Amino acid sequence: MVLYAAAVNPAQPAAFGFIVSKAVGNAVIRNRVKRRLRELAAASLRDKQYSQGLAVVVRALPAAADADFDALEHDYRKALKTAVIKLTAKSVAPARVAPEEKG
Repeated sequence: MVLYAAAVNPAQPAAFGFIVSKAVGNAVIRNRVKRRLRELAAASLRDKQYSQGLAVVVRALPAAADADFDALEHDYRKALKTAVIKLTAKSVAPARVAPEEKG
């Protein structure tokens, strides 16, 4: 998954968006991936650290179709944490977190 994050007005609640293309799978698979990502975003909102001043877009890659919830959760939390760290380091440009190269 690729996660984009941008700092917005700190008084505004966090906003999450999801991109799950047809490359991920058929409609049933895409909707399952979106439901899982929405649940992870809801958990992030319940965590007070990410509930204000953040705009996040999550783009699911085709590998998300075969990933179980725990694997998606691990990737999502790691990407969100990295994006927030990058935003706090330099709060001018949006942060983009791409998947790690495996080789």
